[in-house]
Amino acid sequence: MPLTIVPHRRRREGKTDYRKRLKTVKSKKLRLVVRKSSKHIYCQLIEYQIKGDKTLLSSNSLELAKFGWNADCGNLPAAYLTGFLCGLKAKKNKVESAIMDTGLYTSVHGSRLYATLKGAVDAGLQIPHSEEAFPSAERISGKHIADYASKLKKEKPTVYKKQFSKYLSSKLNPEDLTKLFEATKAKILAEGK
Repeated sequence: MPLTIVPHRRRREGKTDYRKRLKTVKSKKLRLVVRKSSKHIYCQLIEYQIKGDKTLLSSNSLELAKFGWNADCGNLPAAYLTGFLCGLKAKKNKVESAIMDTGLYTSVHGSRLYATLKGAVDAGLQIPHSEEAFPSAERISGKHIADYASKLKKEKPTVYKKQFSKYLSSKLNPEDLTKLFEATKAKILAEGK
């Protein structure tokens, strides 16, 4: 009977890619760890230590409410703003560079992970990246959501009310998402200085 090798528990659970982790640990650089759920974005700056990783700072999309963001916290504009906030916190703590750690997520250009990275880079954090991976400026500002909302409002008002019920209940017209994005970014920038 052949010997069966059982992988590490975190590998079995689908939580850690040890080959990828070893490469990031060997670099001896801080890691910008981005995680996402369907409703939120989480961004942390982590330092490797032998006894266990140390989280230096973190931000998540729930913090955006302090800056007036009352839209969805899991979309592309929220991801960018979360990365921007994390990048400004890093600058305040005199952190200049890091590397991106996406964990087990598949790399998809233009995704929320790269929107978060774009936010951190725009805040002044130096992270190796490719400009091609970033979403367009229109998508980052939420123009695609606003355009879809205005189209849906004209063509199917009942579907519009159902789909954007969270926006409407918080007294936000989804068509004004780009204005809200710019206002929130300005408030984050003002507080970050």
